[in-house]
Amino acid sequence: MTKEKKLCIAGENQHSLCEAVAELLPLYSVDGKDSPEAVLSSYPNATNIIEALKIYIDVMFPGKMTPDTIERGELGIFLLRRLSHGWRLLRPELEKAIPFRWLGQAARTEGVEKVCDPAREAVNILRKLQKRLPDVRKLLVEDVRAAYEGDPAALTYAEVQLAYPGLLAIASHRLAHELYRMKVPIVPRIMSEYIHHQTGVDIHPGATIGHGFFMDHATGIVIGETTTIGNHVKIYQGVTLGARSFDLDEQGQPVKHIKRHPTVEDNVVIYANATILGGKTVIGRNSTIGGNVFLMETVPPNSFVASEHPELRIKQSK
Repeated sequence: MTKEKKLCIAGENQHSLCEAVAELLPLYSVDGKDSPEAVLSSYPNATNIIEALKIYIDVMFPGKMTPDTIERGELGIFLLRRLSHGWRLLRPELEKAIPFRWLGQAARTEGVEKVCDPAREAVNILRKLQKRLPDVRKLLVEDVRAAYEGDPAALTYAEVQLAYPGLLAIASHRLAHELYRMKVPIVPRIMSEYIHHQTGVDIHPGATIGHGFFMDHATGIVIGETTTIGNHVKIYQGVTLGARSFDLDEQGQPVKHIKRHPTVEDNVVIYANATILGGKTVIGRNSTIGGNVFLMETVPPNSFVASEHPELRIKQSK
């Protein structure tokens, strides 16, 4: 191919690219509003949020997310460095996320007022989060103990802390839930969806979960936003705590932040692939829900719920 021919083709390609860009540009919104056409570069940075989450998990369980060896006498220095790094990563992302409090339907539902200084609000949120970390750590220690005592296959606490995906999921949730309680938009959901991808456990950061929580064989578990779970609850793989239906507003949009998901009281066990739906559904304390149960009604305390087995046919081959 001659040099002139190559230049001609390059010119045609450049012209085609310019035409594509000219047609694309009107389809992007850069005015900072919450819309499907918005430019993502104006949103919080998901990569930084995920890295910050890993750091805070590392603070809860030192050494879980870092390859560095931590000397016993240097734990305080390790925690200080990790918290400082987490602060630097998360503060600007919180600042970018805060304006979304008063954008969209969530603002109309909760009557959220605008913050005059998102940068100062981001600092206040981080300070509150740091004050809550000791209580989160205490909850997670109980979660480790619940997993160790609830699973005969767990031979050491170290095995639970290092290998169990359910512990990673609940650690992430307890951190994201603190931000959710402070009405931080977007950021908690990015955290929960990252861990969902990593573990197969989907816990909305709005769910309220008591102490001593254990997810055995944690995968395929779904826990919705308005779920309330009591203390010392154990659930198995494939369990769904979901919504039965959605109430719609006058515009035909789903109403946000109303009670849509079940309440599970203390000392309940829910076996594999059970589905429990509805904001008015309550599983009474000390109850057991059998595998593959589909439930949309309240269960009184001290109950055992099981579905009838289908008829089995076993034929022995000759």
